[in-house]
Amino acid sequence: QAQFVESGGGQVQPGGSLRLSCAASGFFLDYYAVAWFRQAPGKEREGVSCVGARDGSTYYEDSVKSRFTISKDNAKHTVYLQMDNLKPEDTGVYYCAANLLRTACGSNVVTHEHSYWGQGTQVTVAS
Repeated sequence: QAQFVESGGGQVQPGGSLRLSCAASGFFLDYYAVAWFRQAPGKEREGVSCVGARDGSTYYEDSVKSRFTISKDNAKHTVYLQMDNLKPEDTGVYYCAANLLRTACGSNVVTHEHSYWGQGTQVTVAS
């Protein structure tokens, strides 16, 4: 069964950093573009970053540009999200998922194009 398992969340103070990991099983990361999503309480799930399957393409939502960095290690079947200078508005459950329709990242992240959702990892930014 294809799925992701997210880890690395926690509680940090504003300005702090976290590194999230997303381990894939049941498929290879060089098949699909993979995106990180977050869902804040009472809000819809939104895509914050994407990494392409083989072309090195990336995407960042405007609010996380210059603060978040997405990367992946195909040999370890893992996608990472380095989050620096965290803000309270970054609080939420973070998920990763594969875009079964695309191998490269586009100009946005379309939630319904993604599958293999994990259970998510909670990130809380508070002083």
